[in-house]
Amino acid sequence: MKLIIQIPCHNEAATLPVVLAEIPRRVDGFDAVEILVIDDGSVDGTSEVASRLGVDHIVRLNRRRGLATAFRLGLEAALSRGADVVVNTDGDNQYRGTDIPKLTAPILRGEADLVVGARPIDNIEHFSPLKKRLQRLGTWVVRRISHTEIQDAASGFRAMSREAALRLNVFSSYTYTLETIIQAGLSNMRVLSVPVGTNPPLRESRLIRSIPSYLKRSILTMIRVFVLYKPLRFFVWLGGIVFAMGSLLGLRFVYYWMIGQGTGKVQSLILAAVLLLMGFQLAIAGLLSDLIATNRRILEELQVEARRNRLLADRPPWHRSQTRSR
Repeated sequence: MKLIIQIPCHNEAATLPVVLAEIPRRVDGFDAVEILVIDDGSVDGTSEVASRLGVDHIVRLNRRRGLATAFRLGLEAALSRGADVVVNTDGDNQYRGTDIPKLTAPILRGEADLVVGARPIDNIEHFSPLKKRLQRLGTWVVRRISHTEIQDAASGFRAMSREAALRLNVFSSYTYTLETIIQAGLSNMRVLSVPVGTNPPLRESRLIRSIPSYLKRSILTMIRVFVLYKPLRFFVWLGGIVFAMGSLLGLRFVYYWMIGQGTGKVQSLILAAVLLLMGFQLAIAGLLSDLIATNRRILEELQVEARRNRLLADRPPWHRSQTRSR
């Protein structure tokens, strides 16, 4: 069994040595533990620092592609290098490397496909009260959408089985945290949370530069992923709301018409007709989107099989035989 710990980095030459010093090189249940650094277009010598400190694998991007893309490319690199379990952590030393065995243990026991480290949000001193409330609210929304019991949706400290890593797709270029949890939950993967500790900050967050911007991007990501995986429910609910508004306006017109006061209420009748038509069209859009989603699920299965076959073809014969026997 091989564990690969991936670290997406952008200009982390100063913090990477601290991160690597905490990462264990031996973890119970694994024959090999390797470290993979994804250098997301750094200009401060991050790759050189990683190489000097003995990192096993370095994927260097010639320009900055964003955290989500670096995460996705890291998964592909880890799988191609024979990872049975992949752990993702940050290059800013936010998470404690000594907690990695806590993340991998449920996967080794066969209890989870994706394990997310839950930070003690209420006890993190550098989080403002507003940020703590937003973190709790965001996690609650993600739980409702994904049908999971996740405790810290924004945490990037997570472990995933080989099968989960093969199945995850990241469409956003901003962040992968919310998207992958919702995707995993709606794809019937087993998602667990385990409590983990955090380290004092070594620098300001580059992802959350302003709360309004982060909220806007996060909300759009959640809506997009939910629509992608549950389009019928989304469009039927939306169409139902619009149809109900039209029905109420129509009933209002009928009431006034029956009591002889319908004159001057024609505008309400026109608006009611428009809303009823919009509601019906949204329901039809939901049916069409559901058919497209069915095709997407078939394509995802073909994608997973193609990824698996490609990765097996890249391995030596002795490793291929071991993988097939599992």
